[in-house]
Amino acid sequence: MKLRYKILNVILIVVAVGVVSLAFSLSHDSPCGAAPSLPANAKLMKAIVYRCYGSPDVLRFEDVEKPTPADDQLLVKVHAASVNPLDWHYMRGTPYLVRTDSGFGKPTDPRLGVDFAGTVEAVGKNVKRFKPGDEVFGGRDGAFAEYVTVREERAVVLKPGNVTFEQAASVPIAGITALQALRDKGQIHPGQKVLINGASGGVGTFTVQLAKSFGAEVTGVCSTRNVALVQSLGADHVIDYTREDFTKGGERYDLIVDTVGNHPLLEYRRVLAPKGMFILIGAPNEGRWLGGVSVMLKAMMLSPFVSQQFVPFLAELNQKDLTVLGDLMRAGKLTPVIDRRYKLSEAPAAIRYLEQGHARGKVVIHVE
Repeated sequence: MKLRYKILNVILIVVAVGVVSLAFSLSHDSPCGAAPSLPANAKLMKAIVYRCYGSPDVLRFEDVEKPTPADDQLLVKVHAASVNPLDWHYMRGTPYLVRTDSGFGKPTDPRLGVDFAGTVEAVGKNVKRFKPGDEVFGGRDGAFAEYVTVREERAVVLKPGNVTFEQAASVPIAGITALQALRDKGQIHPGQKVLINGASGGVGTFTVQLAKSFGAEVTGVCSTRNVALVQSLGADHVIDYTREDFTKGGERYDLIVDTVGNHPLLEYRRVLAPKGMFILIGAPNEGRWLGGVSVMLKAMMLSPFVSQQFVPFLAELNQKDLTVLGDLMRAGKLTPVIDRRYKLSEAPAAIRYLEQGHARGKVVIHVE
């Protein structure tokens, strides 16, 4: 028996040491490293890079080696990119949970950005569906740059001719998040009452338009200065949160899509229909370790004990849904909203503005 306890104690000590070591590794910030030397004959391009975690001050506008497309890839000359909360989470390395993907101590990939739109400059020998000169948009790591390579079968599609590069670049992450939240998680159908909290933001402006296209009765929640914008997107009702708290109202909603998470979960429950669904896309930062993930965990724990469903949600970029969004833009049923435009060299300022949390629609980066 004593031997058994000794073994158990040793196991507990090993586990404790492992947890402490992992915690230290995740929270440790390595110093910013110098730019690596580039080959003398390398073809260069401008890009935004970061070699340590921190504020937008860690971002650098530098020469990096221009990529060469593999056999199954396109080389795209980027004309525009857009900024997402994902970008500044990776830049800061917070919550620390993201470092399991981005790298311990410092980023393993110094490139930043995902959403892009541009013109195909070259294709690999196995590429069949795209050719040089095609205008495309999609998602690929390292989009804050003059060029990006992306596999033909990944998240890249032809850009509709009736939208600009800046509009197309604003779509991938925010548009797919809105689409998948409504269609796949929410199982939205005509006639439902849908409330969108944060209706004037990057995801919110797409969610309002898509919910209307699905035939729902849409209520948008935003600040006073954004009421007219949300109305113009097709919302049937708009609630100004500076004047009215929708969680204290008498209306009940079949589906609530929340992009800000500024109310306790039980307050949302008051305005959900008995079998309604609450989809959490955005949540406030509740610490450097888990950040908004802690609110998502609370939603998962609450759901089994109530008649409504509380569902955390993360989107997945894919070519099929980008095609759906492209078709909607082509048909004039989806119009991206752009708040501010920045040059590629001004990416730190673009991210700093987005972090303030007051952007109307999307913040885009124009690549000269």
